[in-house]
Amino acid sequence: MVLAPEFYRITKQEERGLRKMAVKIRLKRIGKKKSPFYRIVVADARSPRDGRFIEEIGTYDPNQEPSVFKIDEEAAKKWLNNGAQPTETVGKIFKIAGIEK
Repeated sequence: MVLAPEFYRITKQEERGLRKMAVKIRLKRIGKKKSPFYRIVVADARSPRDGRFIEEIGTYDPNQEPSVFKIDEEAAKKWLNNGAQPTETVGKIFKIAGIEK
């Protein structure tokens, strides 16, 4: 067995194929032109903005004054505890909603 430098070292989980994937909590746009409406989704960081997602955990409507959002707090906390990283905008929405790790 050849030992690689420390930063190339493969963990036992990676050897067995149990890699962790980078997961983000972000907005998915579903509104029509000039009328944005967003779903708050948990998605693989490599997937496109409006592409595949793992789970939908809420909605965000910036058209109304004040902006309206609905979030499944239990699901959001579960994903945050599992290591999902919210984007800047979703982080601000979570802060307003009082959702923390």
